[in-house]
Amino acid sequence: MLHKKIILSFAILSAFSTQAQQTDSILNEKFSFHFQNTIITQYKPAFKAAYSGSNSLIPQQETQTSITATIFAGAKLWKGGSIFINPELAGGAALSEAFGAADATNGETFRVGNPAPTLFLARLFYRQLFSLDKIKTYQSADENQLAGNVPSKYLALTIGKISIPDYFDDNIYSHDARTQFMCWSLMDNGAWDYPANTRGYTPSIVLEYVTPKNEIRYVVSLEPLEANGSDMDWKINKASAHSLEYTHRYFLEGKPGAIRFLGYFNTANMGNFNESIALNPTAPDIISTRKYGRTKYGFGINAEQRITKDAGIFFRAVWDDGNNETWTFTEIDRTVSVGISSNGNKWNRPNDNVGLAYVISGISAPHRNYLKHGGKGFQLGDGNLNYGLEQLTELYYSAAIKKNLLYLSGAYQFLINPGYNKSRGPVNIFSIRIHAAI
Repeated sequence: MLHKKIILSFAILSAFSTQAQQTDSILNEKFSFHFQNTIITQYKPAFKAAYSGSNSLIPQQETQTSITATIFAGAKLWKGGSIFINPELAGGAALSEAFGAADATNGETFRVGNPAPTLFLARLFYRQLFSLDKIKTYQSADENQLAGNVPSKYLALTIGKISIPDYFDDNIYSHDARTQFMCWSLMDNGAWDYPANTRGYTPSIVLEYVTPKNEIRYVVSLEPLEANGSDMDWKINKASAHSLEYTHRYFLEGKPGAIRFLGYFNTANMGNFNESIALNPTAPDIISTRKYGRTKYGFGINAEQRITKDAGIFFRAVWDDGNNETWTFTEIDRTVSVGISSNGNKWNRPNDNVGLAYVISGISAPHRNYLKHGGKGFQLGDGNLNYGLEQLTELYYSAAIKKNLLYLSGAYQFLINPGYNKSRGPVNIFSIRIHAAI
């Protein structure tokens, strides 16, 4: 069934290729149509594990494939106003169904139990720009972006169902698992428990102030009813998520760079690690302690800097308080990542990209003790814990088969202490990715 969906996705891509090329040549678009299809196959050989639990990375040899296909359709309504809709097909699975590694290795997969390809509404939102000056800059055609002139300084309001990382924690070298690094903590700041349903989307309101050098963004979003849940909690007075980010763009010796500062505050029907252990020291259950009023907050930094005409470096770091359970993203309470990315100009492959990055992650003492006592989160739980910082190194190469249309990537990931457990691993992961877009 998955194979048939893959063939169908490429058929759709071919059918709309000519139309997309014509649309891209229009200076001021009234309508926008784009499409993407990404297939990732990951393989890991067997690795050593002293013990395993129900939420462990499976120590046996394993191969898994995921597929996503997304339509990005949009229309201009009036001056500064536009609407976008994104139906999406997703199927397949992550290695071990995304259990057992806090820094899960495939950013195209989430913790969805049913691997059958499913069609759903990913995004549906309205966006309004309010010009603050008369200077215009050209905005090229892109996914959920209409080609045409936009003000260089503006206020923006976005309301609807969105993916929060579309607006926050951006990084030109490390932010898109479909074209860049694949693991979760290189896709986004790992300890930022950003609001989302199990597939990564949530109803939100985003406010933006944007100038050529400075950007400020704030978002308020719904949280799911349960940790990693599909249904959203509409009791906004009891459960909500708030993120605030400041971005400063600059030039260092003539080369562009950016630095971002992020803060977030979430409240939901969360459970508490210490209370879970106190109630049942031999088998703590975070679910039994859930109640409204629990909170999670954190702070992060995200920087990018071009170092040559072809290459750039990036850095991320984030911390959260770690007293209550992870609710939406991944079980990380603090993380640091660093990496480098370059195009293929030096070997006459200007549309290719290569990247190398390292990420190290940890959890708070209450979170650590909970797993040590045999507790389970929605992602981790080996039944015991010989604690060590989880470390992942990723190397990828993306080759352009057809510029701006089809890319083939290979990647290698080396994972140390999966699930923060020194009694398991290390793990080698090999990946092949096909990404097509119009």
